[in-house]
Amino acid sequence: MQTGSPVPTALPLRPPAHRVDPRAVGWWRLRGLAGAAAVALPQLVVVIVLGGPSWLVGTLIATVVAGLAYAAVVPRILFRIHRWEITDEAVYTLSGWLVREWRIAPISRVQTVDTEHGPLQQLLGLASVTVTTASARGPVTIRGLATADAAELARQLTETTQAAHGDAT
Repeated sequence: MQTGSPVPTALPLRPPAHRVDPRAVGWWRLRGLAGAAAVALPQLVVVIVLGGPSWLVGTLIATVVAGLAYAAVVPRILFRIHRWEITDEAVYTLSGWLVREWRIAPISRVQTVDTEHGPLQQLLGLASVTVTTASARGPVTIRGLATADAAELARQLTETTQAAHGDAT
C-alpha cells in the first residue's frame, strides 16, 4: 500500500441537472433546414437548368422530405436529451441523438473555457461553451445556452478551476 498519494474518488455517472435553452430547438431546426437546403439546392439547379433526369427529381423530393422531417422531429428529441451541469468536482454533459455521449470532465483537468456565438446562435440569442481539458477525447461542449447563461457559466467555471487544486494535465 502506498502512502502519501491521494486516492482518486470516482465521479458519479448521473444525468446532468440542467437543460439547454428552449430556443435551441429553433437553432437545431434552422441548422437542419440549412443542411437540407445545401444538398437540395444543387439538385434543384440541375433539374431546372438541364431538365434533369426523373431519378434526380426523385432524389430532390426525397431530400426535401427528409430535411423537413428532420427539422420537425429531431430538434425536440435533442432538447429532451441534451443536458449539462457544473459542480465543484466536474463538468457533466449529456448529448447526442442516435449516439448519446455522456461526458464527465473533472474540474482539475480543465485548461480553457471558451464561448462561441455563430451567426444563427447570435440571431437567436444563444451561445456554446467549450471546456478544453487535458483529455485525449477532446473538449466538452455545451451547446444551446442563452448568451447570458453562457457568459455566467464561463465566469463560474473560471472561478471554480482557479480554486481547484491540480495541474490540469
